[in-house]
Amino acid sequence: MRAAGCVFAEDEAQLLVAQARTPAELAGMLDRRTAGEPLEHVLGWVEFAGLRILVDPGVFVPRRRTELLVRHAAGGTFPAGRAPVVVELCCGAGAVGAALAHALGAVELYAVDIDPAATRCARRNLAADPAADRAGDLAGAARVYTGDLYRPLPGELRGRVDVLVANAPYVPTGAIELMPPEARDHEPRVALDGGPDGLDVLRRVAAPAADWLAPGGRLLVETGEWQAPVFGETLARAGLVPRVVSDEALGATVVIGTRP
Repeated sequence: MRAAGCVFAEDEAQLLVAQARTPAELAGMLDRRTAGEPLEHVLGWVEFAGLRILVDPGVFVPRRRTELLVRHAAGGTFPAGRAPVVVELCCGAGAVGAALAHALGAVELYAVDIDPAATRCARRNLAADPAADRAGDLAGAARVYTGDLYRPLPGELRGRVDVLVANAPYVPTGAIELMPPEARDHEPRVALDGGPDGLDVLRRVAAPAADWLAPGGRLLVETGEWQAPVFGETLARAGLVPRVVSDEALGATVVIGTRP
């Protein structure tokens, strides 16, 4: 594995050995990993915000830096007497929604992604058995839709959303080729490519956000550090009050827009 370029070869080898049920299965997993497939796809899961999130091959792998988004999304003030309404756009495997459900307890959760492979994976994560150490018992509560951003959401959610999160693609098109091969070659382009400046999808998230948020509701998105001021101006034009938070240890930047 070291010869194949795995930086943390020893740690990865331990995970593969623990996951494999037979020597033949271990050999197959090793072949996939040394051929460049992401470790998380080989294992079938990733640790995220203290949870084990299922990740199928071809689905975007949740990054640890996105835990900053979860931390701030869960840390707000919520209306008393009812479950918070949470919407996750560009949900991928549903990791952010699962982590918020785990942190907040009872939530009214909706998740959307344009990629059917992602929403199949998200449905598994958002209807998990709590004994499996994932999202908690969300069966019947979490609704997962395949479609483009807000389009599949029920209209009665307008003006009711307390937390709107979107880990949308924000890599500029020209920078895709500079990404590690694990991401560039094995994750869907639609989950990575944010257009010329990386903000095309995020602008589409921001434009109607105020119509969906409840008074005091918040939109939280992840961006690159240099993109945050530009996107903050986008949120202000959309009628939201912007704020930027960063975490150097995680290498993460989150832009928050609050509906007055």
